[in-house]
Amino acid sequence: MKKQIALLRGINVGGKNKIAMADLKKAFETWGFSEVKTYINSGNVLFSSDIEEKTALVQSCQALLKDQFGLTIPVMVLSVDELTKTVEHAPIWWNQATERIYYAIFVIPPMTVAEVYQAVGETDPVYEQMADYGDVIFWSAAQQTFSKSRWAKIASSAVNKQVTIRNGKTVNKLLLLGRG
Repeated sequence: MKKQIALLRGINVGGKNKIAMADLKKAFETWGFSEVKTYINSGNVLFSSDIEEKTALVQSCQALLKDQFGLTIPVMVLSVDELTKTVEHAPIWWNQATERIYYAIFVIPPMTVAEVYQAVGETDPVYEQMADYGDVIFWSAAQQTFSKSRWAKIASSAVNKQVTIRNGKTVNKLLLLGRG
């Protein structure tokens, strides 16, 4: 069995797609996944599965959400090993200084990183930094000028429903929980 992390897009945001984490954990266990843990209220699920093929695993998670909660939402699934490798390839500046905001923007297939860049536009180096690895875009902006950065507006972009975003602290905690 391989340790996996499911990142559910748009759970418990703005009063929509409400799911209690205890119910989500129970649903994953009932669906046949093991070692299930949830982390914070934004749809992060750590679990083990013997499903090897990524597409089948994503489809299983989406079917679970539809069957158990009546929700049709995008899901990004990464193994703990994949997330570890991705974070190892994060730029040196990502998740370092305390006066900055750090996000990992997970691009949900079939959307591509290139399509996200095209839709949101170029960064403004005065206000933000960006790099990518695989299906993840690493982004950072100063807290004081966050609203001036171009990518702060990704939530209102055409690709918003094809990405799921986690802050740097959440990504680090998911790795810690996944390895433990």
